[in-house]
Amino acid sequence: MLPSLPWLAFGVATSSRLVYAQSAGSIAQVGNSLVSAMMMFLGNEEKVYILDKAEGNSAQINGHPAWGSAWDINSHTATPMEVYTNTFCASGMHLPNGSYATFGGNGAVGPGGNIGSVLNNAGSGAYDATYGDYDGGTAIRILNPCTNADDWSSSQCQWFDNATVLSMQKRRWYSACEPLGDGTIALIGGFVNGGYINRNTPNIDPAYEGGAAEPTYEFFPSRGAATEMQFMVSTSGLNSYAHTYLMPSGKMLVQANISTMLWDPDTNAETPLPGMPGNVVRVYPASGAVAMLPLTPANNWTPTILFCGGSDMPDSYWGNYSYPYYNTWDYPASKDCQRLTPEPPDGSSPAYEQDDDMLEGRTMGQFIALPDGTLLVVNGALNGTAGYAQATGMTPNFGNMPYGESLSAGPVGTPAIYNPNMPSGSRWSNAGLGTSNIARLYHSSAMLLPDASVMIAGSNPNIDVNTSTIYPTTYTVEVFYPPYFSASVRPQPTGVPTQLSYGGAYFNLTVPATSYSGSANAAASNTTVVLSRGGFTTHAMNMGQRHLQLNSTFTVNSDGSYVLHVAQAPPSPNIFQPGPALLFVVVNGIPSNGTMVIVGSGNVETQPTSAVSDLPPNVLNDAAQGAGSSGSNSNQSSSSKPSTGVIIGAIVGAIALIGIIGAAFGICMARRRRAASRQHPAAAYAMGTTRSGYVGSGAAAADRARHSDSSAFVPLQQDNPSLAWNASSVSLQYRDDFGGRPSDVAYDPYNPDPDGIRRVEGHRS
Repeated sequence: MLPSLPWLAFGVATSSRLVYAQSAGSIAQVGNSLVSAMMMFLGNEEKVYILDKAEGNSAQINGHPAWGSAWDINSHTATPMEVYTNTFCASGMHLPNGSYATFGGNGAVGPGGNIGSVLNNAGSGAYDATYGDYDGGTAIRILNPCTNADDWSSSQCQWFDNATVLSMQKRRWYSACEPLGDGTIALIGGFVNGGYINRNTPNIDPAYEGGAAEPTYEFFPSRGAATEMQFMVSTSGLNSYAHTYLMPSGKMLVQANISTMLWDPDTNAETPLPGMPGNVVRVYPASGAVAMLPLTPANNWTPTILFCGGSDMPDSYWGNYSYPYYNTWDYPASKDCQRLTPEPPDGSSPAYEQDDDMLEGRTMGQFIALPDGTLLVVNGALNGTAGYAQATGMTPNFGNMPYGESLSAGPVGTPAIYNPNMPSGSRWSNAGLGTSNIARLYHSSAMLLPDASVMIAGSNPNIDVNTSTIYPTTYTVEVFYPPYFSASVRPQPTGVPTQLSYGGAYFNLTVPATSYSGSANAAASNTTVVLSRGGFTTHAMNMGQRHLQLNSTFTVNSDGSYVLHVAQAPPSPNIFQPGPALLFVVVNGIPSNGTMVIVGSGNVETQPTSAVSDLPPNVLNDAAQGAGSSGSNSNQSSSSKPSTGVIIGAIVGAIALIGIIGAAFGICMARRRRAASRQHPAAAYAMGTTRSGYVGSGAAAADRARHSDSSAFVPLQQDNPSLAWNASSVSLQYRDDFGGRPSDVAYDPYNPDPDGIRRVEGHRS
């Protein structure tokens, strides 16, 4: 067992300890996120959006705890945002116009993670009168990122979150999420209701687990009825947040449990690939660090996926919905790394390739692709897994659990950097990197910022807010400054476009002489232009993260400036799906500030492509020199904003009404919340009732689960057809079992409201 006392002193840092130093390798505390950062995404050059699960945060909005906020990158301050449904363990993805969507989540919960005060017939909460959260199981939430220049009181700058208008066909919790080449998003698998892993013991129904698992996929916007995926059946139990990566062919790499395949989204055909060497599990709750290596002209933009860390626990140790059988905090995380090129350009059979081990084992380690082509890994623990519990099969009493509810121990505070271009045996280093004293465990997150630093936030391995346990609910935001922050000057390119196409005419960027020092020829020869997409981060994953280097040539001018002639994105949207990205110019390994651009048409559609234009030849000038030695480090982000349009305007006319509906819905919800009787939530709540013992199988095992929808299996005997989309309806006319009813009545979602208005059609299962 790992020593725990040193971490008792870490606690929760406060905003009074702000540090703004930007020294290379350092980790600085920069403020308070207001809600614990279970999820994050970069909305634009000014804002990072943060989502938490519905819980007892002291930050309030409209009379209830907040579980959403907007982080201002420049001022290091957060503003609470209204989110209606419980976002606990949702998935998320960018849309082609720069908006973001999150999918699914959990039923409504109240203090202690207990099921919400108003029930639905799916075995979970429809609404909770104390926390004010609604069922998020089928929710699709849309946000159009805004800047400080926008009207934040407008519904167009707020979350649209109304499952009676927009929702999935199936309930999905811990689902996978990956965009296709036209911007359509594939949603794969997930839980229906909660648990540690997605299976019963014994596993007699690997497909549906008696109604608790969801082995289907569907698309947003819809392409038809949800369809069963055999891979979700064969990987039963350890397939939450499956790793998914679209390939140039249009097929998708899907990895879960210890299995791997290529999946055709058009035909549902599966092509098995080799299993994970060493039986190392990388998906949640093993939560390995997984990322696509940089796509470059040198590798012809061929995707290779790097899998590091996770856990090789024997299958029986994982337990079931209730909790793990083994004391996971005693089990060392893996340090193993494997590379896989799913579609080798030479036509050979795909095979895993052993890579350098990490410097230490990590569970919940997270890869961030840096603009210089390296990969940063942050966060995580030496032992155990993600998730939380109040018992295991070996420790039946919560009072004997040494790390509170955490199922991991031994936080890793020092990041490490992986360089894919170094020779084997020398790819990992943490030399010169600082160490954080904040445990970043379950529900931590990280995101690349426009100045090429990395925001680190979150950690809450607790059923509800708990600021006094060994690994507390964490609100302190940190920023990691990679080694390139040692540069005295940063490139300052001009002429960056706001939109890129797939193929077509090249564009020119100018790099002034003040952006570098020394020979202009050498600097120009060592300059790259990259698109970096940080994606949607949650649970040690960055869904949609990609790094793509554009082809370029240069002309060096006599004044030391040089012009970069830059090709558009490769004419295959499958390589870099349409949507937002930061464009960086990297000179001698030093990145500029990133500029947000939109790649593609901005619409969900077959993306227009054009032939690749020829680039001019390089033009050298032996006398030209840089003037950057007298410059200063420039770290200010620009505030330009891409034209994102109204929320997914191209999908269907119904979404054009989102602003009106959202505003009306918000007013309605605010009135109902003010009218609802509730207690004022405290900063922390007592833990739920502790269950003792471990039951290995049958109904008794389900009954021994903690009666908390946020962490324990609520058994269902069959898939509830009333929660499914009616495939005969017009596209995007979705159905849901709950749409925001008063909290002071026992609501039946399939009978009229007390006011006599029937808002949702459906029938009992």
